[in-house]
Order: sequence, then structure tokens, then C-alpha cells
Amino acid sequence: MDLFRKKSMDYMLNQASGKKGLQKALGAFDLTMLGVGAVIGTGIFVLTGIVAAQSAGPAIILSFIFSGIACALTALCYAEFSSMIPASGSAYTYSYTTFGELFAWVLGWDLILEYGLACSVVASGWSAYFQELVRGFGLHLPTAISGAYDPSKGTYIDLMAVIIVFVLSAVLLTGVKESSRINNVMVIIKISVVLLFLAVGIFYVKPSNWTPFMPFGFEGVIKGAATAFLAYIGFDAVSSASEEVRNPQRDMPIGIITSLMICVVLYVAVSLVLTGMIPYTKLNVGDPVAFALRFVHQNWVAGFVSLGAILGITTVLFVMMYGQTRLFFAISRDGLLPKKISKLTEKTKTPTRSIILTWLMATVFSAVVPLNQLAELTNIGTLFAFIVVSISVIVLRKKRPDIKRNFKTPFVPYIPILAVLACGYLMVNLSKVTWIGFFVWLVIGLAIYFGYGYRHSVLGQWKAGERSNENLDPADHPV
Repeated sequence: MDLFRKKSMDYMLNQASGKKGLQKALGAFDLTMLGVGAVIGTGIFVLTGIVAAQSAGPAIILSFIFSGIACALTALCYAEFSSMIPASGSAYTYSYTTFGELFAWVLGWDLILEYGLACSVVASGWSAYFQELVRGFGLHLPTAISGAYDPSKGTYIDLMAVIIVFVLSAVLLTGVKESSRINNVMVIIKISVVLLFLAVGIFYVKPSNWTPFMPFGFEGVIKGAATAFLAYIGFDAVSSASEEVRNPQRDMPIGIITSLMICVVLYVAVSLVLTGMIPYTKLNVGDPVAFALRFVHQNWVAGFVSLGAILGITTVLFVMMYGQTRLFFAISRDGLLPKKISKLTEKTKTPTRSIILTWLMATVFSAVVPLNQLAELTNIGTLFAFIVVSISVIVLRKKRPDIKRNFKTPFVPYIPILAVLACGYLMVNLSKVTWIGFFVWLVIGLAIYFGYGYRHSVLGQWKAGERSNENLDPADHPV
């Protein structure tokens, strides 16, 4: 039983560019907007206040800088792989050529958990924020349809979460070119709202609010950095788009690194102005940015910020759903999930069935499943993927130094090792319940692999000499 069979680099490049590949429609700007869309959401509109009030105080700016540096270490590793292997699947695909099929499946199954729960959690958050917004206009949803299934609270289905997931699924079905344009517009509006807050808020900054600068000590700054790190993790979804980029060797590193730099600058700037406008002790609220504006009697700007928060959460959900659809597509194309899932439309090369599967998964989870503690599973899945990609850079540099790398992670192996240590530190500090849930999910995944994936793997069928299989194309030799 060959559990660690690997796909060749040539096969993956042929797979991405051939008739089974996705439409090439994105550029560096689109990728940057995807990255910003994934990262600038609840983090900047909600997390900034919580981290300042509970962990770091005004030194939250250091927390975001430290976490941004830690995330940048991983981003450099992703940039090398995405320019070298421009194929859908992100970390799943990278590990297929580095460590082999079983490890790729484990990572792919882990990413399904990450994206699936992220979609559901963000959809639930969008619903809560939207309901809070319309409540200001005197509108109230019936309790029964206002939240996930919880008879003790009288809630049975989260209707608004169902609606936003349906709408974004419909957008994805239009094709990557059209849906990326819609995302670009939403992201530009969202950034404009953040810049509006900075432009207005800076005139109400009182330097005395920055004293004491580090009320919880350096330990509080590090604790804040661990929390703030989770605000950045959505950038890995950008690598899922590499197969749909016109010039991935050039544009993927630009998109990943530029989007992360923009997000770090915005997070630090908002944190600086926010803690300067209002004492950090008052920021432990659900809408700290809007609250700060109301505090200085700029209610009209607070209204725009609420709109920006809604759009911010919408783009995060959009990119998470996009990443999930491309992951399902990549795994299905390799035969580890039913091949029909990866079928593309003739005109737009859109993985319609992958989108429908993502829609069903996100709808069920966000509509009826309370996700309070399960939300941490999103983080452990992402951190695990970050560690694997960082290690893969070192391994492939040793095993395949001959491969053309249009972008190289600098200072290998030091940067990947630092990325592993940073992500590993965050993983070991997650709760015991999260680790148990993570291992249960992996056990389920292994059962599916040995029960279905191993026997239907395209790579396995080629190695077994089953060239007559109708799902195989002789031009797409995987080894």
C-alpha cells in the first residue's frame, strides 16, 4: 500500500493549464483585493477594541505589528509555493508534491474544516451584526428565525445567515471574473470607510489616552499578538486562486505580500487612532470603532462605519466560500472525493458543483448549529496548514533545488523555522476541547480516505496501470 505517492511538478502544471483547469481571469490587483477582503473584517471593527481592553491597552499597536510579522513569515512561504505551483488547492496541493498523497489528504481534510467552519462562523457573525444594525431602525426579526437552533432561547434557524450564504453562492456561480469584480467594489468601499474613520478620528486623539502605554506589561502585548494573529489568517485563501491567475509566477507573490502589508498598516493605524480617541478601558464592546465615533459625537461617521463593517464581514465570507469551493474542486479532480464534484461549466470554467456543496455545508452549519466553541477549530486548522507549508519550503529546497522558483522565500531555512515556531506556539495554547475536536475530525477524514479516496485516487489508478479508466486522460500523466 503506497500511502505517500507523490504527483510530479510537470503533471500539476499540466493539470492547471489543460482542459480540466480553471479560467485564467485574475491579476495582481484582484488577488490583493481578495487578500484584503479576507483579512479586513470583524478583526478591525471588533477585535481591535477587545484586544486593547483585555490584553494590550494602547500597546495593541505592538500586538498587531508582532502578529503581522509572524504572519508575514508564513506569507513568504506561501508566495514561493503559489508562484512555483499555480494550481488550486493551496496547502493541499503543495503537500501532495512534497510529502505524498496521505499527508495531502489529511491537510486537505483539515482545510475543509477550516473553510467550512469559517464560512459558518462568519455567516453567523454577519447575521448578528445585520440584525443589530436594522434594530436601530426599529426592525426586529422573529426570535424563532434570529439564531441557530437553541430551543431554550426560542431560536430554531438563523435566516439571515442562510440568505447571505445563498446570495454569495449565486455570485460565485457567475464565474471568477464577475465575482472578483463585485468583491473588488466591496473591498474598495470598505477601505474607504476605514480611511474615513482615520481622517475624522485623528482630530479627536488625546495623547493622554496612550498613558499608560503598556498597562498589562509585555506579557499582555504577546497575549494580544496571539489573539490579533487570528485576524490575519484569511490571507491563505489567496493562494487558492493561483490556478485562475493570468500570470501567477509574478502576480501571486505580489497579491499575497501586498495584501498582508496593507492589512498590517490599516490595523496599526486604526488601533493607534482608536486608543487615542477613547480610554482603552472603555473599548470592551462589540463595535469599538463605531462606539468611539459616537463617544466624540460623530454619529454620522459611525453610521458609515456600520456599513463598512457589514461589507467587511461580507467580503470575508465571500473569500472563505471561494477558498472552500476551490479546495473541493482540487481534491475531487484528484479522485480523493467523487470526480463529479470537480466538473466545470463549458463557458466560464466554474466548478458549479463545488459551489453548491459549499453552499449546502455553510447553510446547514450557520443556520442550525451553534458554533461558539467550534469556532476555535477554524484557527487550529489554519495554523496546521501554515506549519506544513513552512516545512514544505525547506524540504523541497533540499529535494528539488532544480525547480524554477520565480519568487524565493528569503533566508531559508530560518524564516520557515520561525514561522513554524510562531504557529506552533499559538497551536499549543489552544484549548483541550479544540485539540480533541481536531483529532476527531482527522479520524473521520482517515476513515473516508481508506474507505474511498485511496481506491479512487487518480494517481493510484495510474500507478496500478488502469489507463483505461474513463476518468483518466493519457495526456495528464500524474507521475
